[in-house]
Amino acid sequence: MTAVSAERDSARQEVPEQLRNDVKLLGEMLGTVLRESGGEDLLADVEKLRHAVIGARDGSVTGEEITALVAAWPLERAKQVARAFTVYFHLANLAEEHQRMRTLRERDDAANPPRESLAAAVRAVREGAGGEERLEELVAGMEFHPVLTAHPTEARRRAVSTAILRISAQLDAWHSAHQGSTEAAEAHRRLLEEIDLLWRTSQLRYTRLDPLDEVRTALAAFDETIFSVIPHVYRSLDRALDPENTGVRPPRAVPFVRYGTWIGGDRDGNPFVTHEVTREAMRIQSEHVLRGLETACERVARTLTAYGNLTPASPALLDALSSARAGQPALLAEISERSPNEPHRRFLLYATARLRATRERDADLAYPNAEAFLADLRTVQESLAAAGADRQAYGELQHLIWQAETFGFHLAELEIRQHSEVHAAALAELREHGPDGELTERTREVLDTIRVVSWIQERFGVEACRRYIVSFTRSADDIAAVYELAGYALPADRRPVLDVIPLFETGADLDASPGVLDGMLELPQMQERLEQSGRRVEVMLGYSDSAKDVGPVSATLRLYDAQARLAAWARRHDVRLTLFHGRGGSLGRGGGPASRALLAQAPGSVDGRFKVTEQGEVIFARYGQADLARRHIEQVGHAVLMASTDEVQERERSAALKYRPHADTIAAAAQRAYLDLINADGFAAWFSRVSPLEELGELRLGSRPARRGAARGLGDLRAIPWVFAWTQTRVNLPGWYGLGTGLAAVSDLSLLQDAYREWPMFASLLDNAEMSLAKTDRTIAERYLALGDRPEMSERVLAEYDLTRDLVLRVTGHYRLLETRRVLSRAVDLRNPYVDALSHLQLRALEALRSEDAETLSPEDRQHLERLLLLSVSGVAAGLQNTG
Repeated sequence: MTAVSAERDSARQEVPEQLRNDVKLLGEMLGTVLRESGGEDLLADVEKLRHAVIGARDGSVTGEEITALVAAWPLERAKQVARAFTVYFHLANLAEEHQRMRTLRERDDAANPPRESLAAAVRAVREGAGGEERLEELVAGMEFHPVLTAHPTEARRRAVSTAILRISAQLDAWHSAHQGSTEAAEAHRRLLEEIDLLWRTSQLRYTRLDPLDEVRTALAAFDETIFSVIPHVYRSLDRALDPENTGVRPPRAVPFVRYGTWIGGDRDGNPFVTHEVTREAMRIQSEHVLRGLETACERVARTLTAYGNLTPASPALLDALSSARAGQPALLAEISERSPNEPHRRFLLYATARLRATRERDADLAYPNAEAFLADLRTVQESLAAAGADRQAYGELQHLIWQAETFGFHLAELEIRQHSEVHAAALAELREHGPDGELTERTREVLDTIRVVSWIQERFGVEACRRYIVSFTRSADDIAAVYELAGYALPADRRPVLDVIPLFETGADLDASPGVLDGMLELPQMQERLEQSGRRVEVMLGYSDSAKDVGPVSATLRLYDAQARLAAWARRHDVRLTLFHGRGGSLGRGGGPASRALLAQAPGSVDGRFKVTEQGEVIFARYGQADLARRHIEQVGHAVLMASTDEVQERERSAALKYRPHADTIAAAAQRAYLDLINADGFAAWFSRVSPLEELGELRLGSRPARRGAARGLGDLRAIPWVFAWTQTRVNLPGWYGLGTGLAAVSDLSLLQDAYREWPMFASLLDNAEMSLAKTDRTIAERYLALGDRPEMSERVLAEYDLTRDLVLRVTGHYRLLETRRVLSRAVDLRNPYVDALSHLQLRALEALRSEDAETLSPEDRQHLERLLLLSVSGVAAGLQNTG
């Protein structure tokens, strides 16, 4: 038995029995569906490839034999096999999600809170140097601001995602049924029905998404999980702060989560996001949250059957009911008839009717804003508390209050983003021609966007849309430009409140960021906003472009330095700084576990506040299931509290002081290696040949083009397809390239090992690289790289991979990649052979499309090859569980 097969057998033995049973059940059902749909021959072909790729891992089957097997199939059969493996991965991912949820429930122990939970953080801070006083201070100022974005990194169609959720529900039903019962038999039948439908559902989109499709797709997460999970997260924090009295006293937990969104607001490089789209996006958001609040309010109202004699209404509540009766006598008469002598229930039913009227735009009955609704809820809560009904006041009613505080009537703040060059061009036109002169459509669109922001604020409140992000900010003039444009768009009394946020993306821009902020403070509009906001300033840091610009190692160090410099700048200017982290979902774009990344931030840069983008497939992964959504928010909340403690910051500060000179040596060498590669003659063309880069646009992943302009070079290529394409080649280059050369530049291995143990930032860098390396497959990667017909380029990449893998293992002290992360390691080991199957199918298509004979392909064969390629791309993304 080879070492590889031994590791796979070991991984298989470590799989929890319930997970193994679920994967077996779902896999057998898929086999039944394949047999019914395509006959025994289809299932046999799938099994042949499955056994072959497993055999290749232990050396009993050669790559050439697999290539011959795949090449022998008609293209239609190859597409069917690719779809089968893709569906298998969706089912395996679902089984793993269910295992994660089981594990979370098993570890839910109030006396011994699970690690990385809010309760664990509360305990640690309470037992720390600052004690209860520091805990109260941190909790009071705690903020988590996730921002959903529509970057095209979700390879699944919405129809596929909803099909998976239906299968998930049926799997739950099957588990909860008594085995052998008719209920279990029906759940089994329904599982087969839903898996059959998933098989028959196209994995590929035939039309490109428009921005409003993306809005609705993201809002599915709100409807399914986010809205209902949020109050449970706050309750968890409240219980940790005072376990004996939660639910019978005013809450000690603050509603610390505020969602934002770029979907429908981010027009940087996306001509399909217009002012009409932005306006409609906010309308759709409001519709969803008002429906959610209406349903929740009605549910609380119908259960709050407190009898007036036992729970008398307060004078304030009686006054509110009298006012309601005077304004809406017929409605109140109807409610009173259904709820006699139940004043609290009566008023909440009236509030429900007002929410419905707000959604339907009935001005006579509608709430003017969310604050008015919250005032009504607090009137009911205070009345219940005054009557001694504390459990009613601070139980489910408090959950509704938390939901209203978190989401308002707008759900998530819609943020606007545009490129600084677009503003500069618009200003040049306006200064020459004036707002009433002859303007280009793009300039008119800039002005219309600002007018729509004003409209949103008038209808939904300032908090619904006040942040305006400027991509590629190079100077304070780029910030001033937005305020000047607002002056052209509207008269002074109608201009929106704007917090203009600089986005620093490249390495050079990160280095120059403090100087830009100095210039911003001199702007009169900034000074006014500082006074109004309590001296709050927000700065966005772009991870994706900085990593693509200088490589993963140097980008990590530059971002760390930028955070440290910006935190020092904020202290000098007495500013409350929030750093907005533009992290991608993948490791090559700054992704990875947010909680670990938070604990590795520069000292003083968190300070109780964390804002981050959540993109593409990350949204479904984190918010697709309620238990996983709650765990994600708790993990981030835990990290925000812990990263803000003096103890964690001092550990980071002292380790950085000790090891930073060596990190600079690593970064310099790593950057040289990275730039030598991407600046090599013909690199861009070579990259296009060895990867499915040019074909990715046909996946129609999102409304946004893959490139900012018409140019075909790397500079114009967005970071998302850059990472996605490398992921497909199984090279994962953006997550590790240059690190080996960098580590080799420091000759003292024991020093590097000490740095890994003592410095969280350095440990995070190596752990993320280790994960990328574990998802890299050298053998498969060689075949992709060979497509470029540049052996010297292939050798350079593979040599750096070998060096990086060797040194990462030596520095971490691991015998094998992911040795200390057994759950992840097990998943990667078991998945890799099946991903290999899809890679072989993809290579068949790529080799044909890249060959000298490609021009002679018939239109039908070309179409089949392109569909095979795209099916395999979708499947590899599902198998590796990341795209870009």
